[in-house]
Amino acid sequence: MDNTFVITVTDNKALKLLRDLEELNLIKVIKTGFTAPTTKLSEKYKGIISKKKGEELDAHIGQMRTEWNSI
Repeated sequence: MDNTFVITVTDNKALKLLRDLEELNLIKVIKTGFTAPTTKLSEKYKGIISKKKGEELDAHIGQMRTEWNSI
């Protein structure tokens, strides 16, 4: 049987349990540089601020960039 799963350990107790299972040769833990897919920031923060505040923020950022570039 060769099933591979990617899990996120959220508690040290779970990590200890996984290590115990590995010591019993029931599972093999493979550490990888796997990163979970990230959510776009636009999706994450959608609806947090009003459209008007968003437009004001965008205008302010534009003004700051203009000032910064003129230095």
